[in-house]
Amino acid sequence: MNHWLDVFPLIFLPFKLIVLRIGMFFAIRWHVQRDDEEHAQRGRKHEPR
Repeated sequence: MNHWLDVFPLIFLPFKLIVLRIGMFFAIRWHVQRDDEEHAQRGRKHEPR
């Protein structure tokens, strides 16, 4: 491994996957919380997940 480009995919790809998974987790959690709040405001009973 004489060049930094030989090591770049080994570092960048796992980092990218970790960042995307964390972002997906918080995006899904935010949408679920917003949906629960809307159901609470409307007075409907919503089953917890």
